[in-house]
Amino acid sequence: MSDIEPIQLKTYDPAGHDSLANVDYGEVMRYGGMMLSRGSVAPDEELSEGTGSVRMLIDECMEEARPVLNYKVCYRHVRVGWDGDMPVMPFDVHGSRAFARIMKGCTEAVLMAATVGVGIDRLIAKYNRISPSKALIMQALGAERVEAACDLFGDGIKAEMAARGLGCRPRFSPGYGDLPLTVQKEFMVLLDCGHLVGITLNESLLMSPSKSVTAVIGCFPNDA
Repeated sequence: MSDIEPIQLKTYDPAGHDSLANVDYGEVMRYGGMMLSRGSVAPDEELSEGTGSVRMLIDECMEEARPVLNYKVCYRHVRVGWDGDMPVMPFDVHGSRAFARIMKGCTEAVLMAATVGVGIDRLIAKYNRISPSKALIMQALGAERVEAACDLFGDGIKAEMAARGLGCRPRFSPGYGDLPLTVQKEFMVLLDCGHLVGITLNESLLMSPSKSVTAVIGCFPNDA
């Protein structure tokens, strides 16, 4: 591969992917502050009356959100160089030790930006005015939906890399640990996010649509 490959775009039809067609209620509740941790929701038959009511509200919100959700990921493969114990990337890593640890042993990486579009932001704004409970669920649902898209994309990258004898690190985003959020500016350019998937930054370096994610997936030789 060259040092930096062309940008690619994926769009996902929820009907063809169970993870997008079906909501993870536990994750929505966690993002909404209603659960303490992953995996802490009881099976369907054990849901309490209160939790069941929340599930019904999630279903109601999902039915309204479904037509406006657009699952898109733009990405590109890049080669990873090393300067001592610091990875050399197409963007400034700002000496991030947390990023260096997650990238240890990696020879290439995938830069990605995912979004579910601006429609969910409009629903959040709508319910902020008329129903705080629905606004909370829409916020949490949007977070769960974009994470589901990221996970689906990541599974595809893992399979692609496995066929080449490479493993994948967990994705790592600007703003995590000591990798500053200013890296977002470089991601917007490197992935042509505004043109391809409609992601832009405001003056505070927050993305619009708000339910968007940028990240790096490091890839390493399995025999290393």
